Amino acid sequence: MECLIPFVASKLLKFIQDGEIEITTLSIYGGILVALALFSLAFGALAGTHCSIASCGFAKNLRGELFENSQNFSFENIDKFSSSSLVTRMTTDVTNVQQSFMMIIRTAIRSPLMFIFSIVMAFTLAGSMAIIFVIVVPILLFALLMIMRKAMPIFKKVFKKYDRLNASVQENVKGMRVVKSFVREDYESEKFKAASEDVRNDFIKAEKILAFNNPVMQLCMYALMLFVCFFGSRLIISSNEASFDVGKFSALLTYGMQILSSLMMLSMIFVMITMSGESARRICEVIDEKSTITNPENAVTEVKNGDIDFSNVSFKYAKRAEKCALENIDIHIKSGQTVGIIGGTGSSKSSLIQLIPRLYDVTEGSVSVGGIDVRNYDLNTLRNEVAVVLQKNVLFSGTIKENLRWGNENATDEELEHVCKLACADEFINSFPKKYDTYIEQGGTNVSGGQKQRLCIARALLKKPKILILDDSTSAVDTKTDAFIRKSMREEIPNTTKIIIAQRISSVEDADMIIVLDDGKINGIGTHNELIANNAIYNEVYTSQTKGAKME
Repeated sequence: MECLIPFVASKLLKFIQDGEIEITTLSIYGGILVALALFSLAFGALAGTHCSIASCGFAKNLRGELFENSQNFSFENIDKFSSSSLVTRMTTDVTNVQQSFMMIIRTAIRSPLMFIFSIVMAFTLAGSMAIIFVIVVPILLFALLMIMRKAMPIFKKVFKKYDRLNASVQENVKGMRVVKSFVREDYESEKFKAASEDVRNDFIKAEKILAFNNPVMQLCMYALMLFVCFFGSRLIISSNEASFDVGKFSALLTYGMQILSSLMMLSMIFVMITMSGESARRICEVIDEKSTITNPENAVTEVKNGDIDFSNVSFKYAKRAEKCALENIDIHIKSGQTVGIIGGTGSSKSSLIQLIPRLYDVTEGSVSVGGIDVRNYDLNTLRNEVAVVLQKNVLFSGTIKENLRWGNENATDEELEHVCKLACADEFINSFPKKYDTYIEQGGTNVSGGQKQRLCIARALLKKPKILILDDSTSAVDTKTDAFIRKSMREEIPNTTKIIIAQRISSVEDADMIIVLDDGKINGIGTHNELIANNAIYNEVYTSQTKGAKME
């Protein structure tokens, strides 16, 4: 429609110039011009509306795909991407791609068509005069390509720095209490300013290069106008408007403006694509990442019991790692047994239990649950039967009820209260004004460490699992509460296999079996009395803890 308007206007000017215009002719041409303008406006409004809907939907789908794929990651996959990097990809990178997509589906279709139609119409009206466009356009395109070539490497660097910036914010907010207790606010502020300044400097450098885009466009535009005005005017005078008249002159100027504005819009798209190209690559990294742990064909969908067997297991966190985190692990646990795991920091206690619900896969050997290799189970089936209370207890924003029902979404209020009594959480919950409807802030910041641990234990008990793993999950509760929780578990879930990782000997001394780990290897297995008599590491820990207790 926009390309037709100058053509119709040139015909009207020709009629006026020749003095052949009448009211009827004027009305017809005027009506056509108004209709073309209205059609152009209507199509522009429709295009804007639909491309906004499409780009917002595209961004929504991208974020959904990123989030869904990251939810399916194994711990090995998660180790590749920092949480701050994933947040940057789901926010800044998706926004860049969304804006680029919006311009591509509207402007990248409209501008080339405008460019082609305007050149065709210019040659139709002006013939050889339109050759100037053939000269100017390649020069302009070459300049734009050079600008892009210089700017692209800078954008590649800047998004990695965005990750570091977000990591600084996330780390600071998460550790706010530590920052304040050590009076390190000034240090953290300076660290953030340095990261922010680094991003700013890179963007300034890139924007300085991209800033040449507009002057180059304007130089070509005014050069084109100057050429058309000079040679067009001379041609009109010399030919006495026989081969080139005022109407064609006016239309050629308009088409020149349309051609250059189309190129200007395309240059803006190139800038957006330059910025979003790196964002798109980073998004694709997450979407294309395949989980290293997947469901096998004909997966087993039933866990018979809580038997656990480690058969000559060795494990590395990465294939390129030189040293195994676990080596030659051979353990056999019967369903219903209580097993304690003791070991120093870095002895790979958590690594051992993470192999049972298949959060990682073994490097060598096999781990079996209920007599079947965990790699043969349907992942949801296996993990529904293995409840893990990890060392870092996590509660989510929502009420206490909502957090507990992560263990069983259909649990009744009576069942919630029952498991909370077993975990010694019922007493402090009832002390809150809203009791079980008390809102838990993000990360559980409005409850103490011990209260958080007890809520997480209650949540795990609600699953009624065949295997319950407590990874140092009672470290923040007193010994009396710890003993009551263990007693409740013995009496209430006797058929559930219970694995307790602990630093306190008192937490595991009544276990059926105690495993002593040292540097990723089994140093000893036995009951409390057997290890006291035969294991030097266990004896040393027990002696140091009992002496400390006596001194107190």
